[in-house]
Amino acid sequence: MQSPEAVVRSFCTAWERRDIPTILDFFSDDAVYHNMPLAPVSGKDGIEEVLHLFVLPAEKIRFEILHLLSQGNLVLTERVDHFTISGKEIALPVAGVFELRDGKIVAWRDYFDFATWQRASA
Repeated sequence: MQSPEAVVRSFCTAWERRDIPTILDFFSDDAVYHNMPLAPVSGKDGIEEVLHLFVLPAEKIRFEILHLLSQGNLVLTERVDHFTISGKEIALPVAGVFELRDGKIVAWRDYFDFATWQRASA
């Protein structure tokens, strides 16, 4: 089984393929995903709905990990998430918190300025 750090690094890289089933496979069935500006969602169905908001409109996605700290089953990331939408690049600074159990993400919380996302993606 991969370490929690390796799982999160693989998860961040998986976004480049823009394949929602592959991204969802990183989550446990009871996972919670919370983009702090939005309401949290639970379970893979709820997570999939949120992923559609970010993945489907994007022509290209890349998560640039600036810093990563890992202790036990907790992984913290400082990232710049890069999205290309309608030919326009969006660079979104993000702090992410991942909790893992048995090699799966059970909780993912991302902290970012939603107004930055809205302005850039408008």
